Amino acid sequence: MTIHIRLLILLCLGLPGAVFGISRDPNGVNVNSQGATSVFITFGNLANQRPVEAFWCGRLISAAPDIGFRCDPATLFGQLPIRFDQSRLNAGGTVYSDVMTIPPSVARRAYQDAQSGATSSFYYVRRFVSTVGGPDEYVFVTCRMAGGGARVPLALLDVQMSFQTDKPVQHVRTGERLSRLSARIAYNGSGRLRGRWEIVVPGDEPPVARDLLTEATLPPEERPLQRRYTLLERFDVFLPPTGTYVLPGPRPELLPAHTEGLYMVLLRVEASDDKEGDSNLALAGAGTGIVHSGGVAGFPLPPLRYYVGAEGSVPTVNVAGVAVAQLVAPLDNAVLPGAKSVDFNWLPATQALSYRLEVTDANGTEMLSALLMQGTTGYRSPPG
Repeated sequence: MTIHIRLLILLCLGLPGAVFGISRDPNGVNVNSQGATSVFITFGNLANQRPVEAFWCGRLISAAPDIGFRCDPATLFGQLPIRFDQSRLNAGGTVYSDVMTIPPSVARRAYQDAQSGATSSFYYVRRFVSTVGGPDEYVFVTCRMAGGGARVPLALLDVQMSFQTDKPVQHVRTGERLSRLSARIAYNGSGRLRGRWEIVVPGDEPPVARDLLTEATLPPEERPLQRRYTLLERFDVFLPPTGTYVLPGPRPELLPAHTEGLYMVLLRVEASDDKEGDSNLALAGAGTGIVHSGGVAGFPLPPLRYYVGAEGSVPTVNVAGVAVAQLVAPLDNAVLPGAKSVDFNWLPATQALSYRLEVTDANGTEMLSALLMQGTTGYRSPPG
């Protein structure tokens, strides 16, 4: 009997289901075999370890002399793109909140592999390195291919907001009513979409990228820290497992147009209960309770901008005859008496890789310059 018990223990240590130092939950999820999937994952029991890269693959092999199971290099499907990496290590360095966003290209590779006779599941593997000279540790999550319907986590794949107008940016006079707006949402899964519409008015501190993430994309400790703006309207709708939904925007009479300047309408999606993707902190070795992750997304939700002001007050900057940017605040030749800092806002330019802001005086002497990243639409000058 003693021999049999010892043999059983040795066999279990060689199975992919064995538990090593780092735990995770969920440890297996259904994913869309024909498109993208996003899942919130909690890793716990980290001890002087930090996460590094993540890969998808069709087969696991022993990571010895390191700990766990790593990807077989012959079956690699792809690496987590930096632009989708929304993960965060907590302040104590013991819990790692990860958003696994599977690109469609990886899903296609896994599907083709299954068509060729491989299993219908594949693996997401995170590598953790020791900061005190210990071995690396590999932790995997099993991805089971399914459709994009009710049995996969509720995740937003794409959000496009627009006004009911032909103009790419709504421009109205002071006091004029705006047209109706809506958000066209592509998603996986099924469940309740809860949240609110908010408005950023001229003079407000603009949101940063993490303010524009859905609540379910953030670690629990960061969720209350997102910057809040003026509430316009709340929504709570059920998303059937159809993959697309058009969410009506707030009533037009709620959109302010009383002050000249640039406004931003924000779609704020709150976390909802989703048993297909929720994280059990106890199972992950990260505390107690459940982290709800319904409505997770691997990208910031784009704001919808509109400008209030007189006709022709939005100047266009041209390079070689091509319109590349539109300055909306402050207006050209504006006088700002007593201003310690100045907020510059512009409309995004198509195909712009970066922006360079230059401010000169009447003699052409440069007073301020700044190089800003792609996607930036605002800049606050230093005091002085």
